[in-house]
Amino acid sequence: MTDDYLTFPNSKRVAEFTEHDERIRAARSETPTLEEFTEIWLNEMKVEWRDSHAISVMSNLNTYVLPVLGKIDVSAITKAQILSFRSTLAKEPKQKKEALKPATINKIMTPLRMILNEAADRYDFNSPFKGIKSLKIQRVDVEPFSLEEVRLILDNVRPDFHAYYTLRFFTGMRTGEIDGLQWRYVDFERRLILVRETVVDGRIEYTKTDGSQRDIQMSDLVYEALQAQFKVSGNQKFVFCTQACTPLSHNNVTKRVWYPLLRYLKLKKRRPYQTRHTAATLWLASGESPEWIAAQMGHTTTEMLFRVYSRYVPNLTRRDGSAIERLLNEHIGPSNKRLNQVSGINNGEDDDAS
Repeated sequence: MTDDYLTFPNSKRVAEFTEHDERIRAARSETPTLEEFTEIWLNEMKVEWRDSHAISVMSNLNTYVLPVLGKIDVSAITKAQILSFRSTLAKEPKQKKEALKPATINKIMTPLRMILNEAADRYDFNSPFKGIKSLKIQRVDVEPFSLEEVRLILDNVRPDFHAYYTLRFFTGMRTGEIDGLQWRYVDFERRLILVRETVVDGRIEYTKTDGSQRDIQMSDLVYEALQAQFKVSGNQKFVFCTQACTPLSHNNVTKRVWYPLLRYLKLKKRRPYQTRHTAATLWLASGESPEWIAAQMGHTTTEMLFRVYSRYVPNLTRRDGSAIERLLNEHIGPSNKRLNQVSGINNGEDDDAS
């Protein structure tokens, strides 16, 4: 057995691995186990996190990391053990019928990286995570709806969800931002939607990032939809709510309203998040300023806007360079007129030369 052999609690070699770990523990200066230091680290970090993020981190640590590495001293964990653990996640994950995706594995490994890097700094040893990079994540193409599809959806959606999906298609708001939208953040006078909070697992929390805090300008369609919705739920806290006056459950809405509607309309099944992508592509196609669009979406720069959405603009506008053609024709004139003049001059020169 090599010093870097990794096993799991139910492995036949668990005794051998434990004995090996004890030898390492005796040979090195005493440091807390990963489980012990994780508790210290979590107590220090939770004050910086949203509750939902803290729950997610603790769940991944308790489900995947600590059962395997928790009893080992932080200074004794090796790079080979970490790589073997990550490899196991991709092949034999716990509580899953199929291998975890790279994005999920990275989500599990990131807290482990942070914990070991912090422990290495405090207890003066080299972090075993040095040189270990995150797994590459396959790029997922966005699939925005066309204007025709948007109109079809809004014409056929249940009346009590018409305003809801109007906001989804024409504000670029995230699911949690819309489901957690409160009337106190709807400014009819200035025609603004103030994105200040979001709902996560039924709890109202701070938005995804500081950049997500923004003021969204209402188009006429959005303004009229919210005016109509105010007549329905204006006496409640939330703009869109259940009969119990609680925020909508996005899983429930998706399964009972969204997917059945797409099936009925014979449209390709797409996640509700594609409504946000649709808003971005429609704004771009209409010629809105990229800086303005980024601000409406809650992006701090236009980089993501151009990287993710710009390729859809020609398909929506069907211009493919015609904008510059119109500009040149307007200010310079048709190219065939210039070519005819040049051709005439050349012909005259040729005649003189002959």
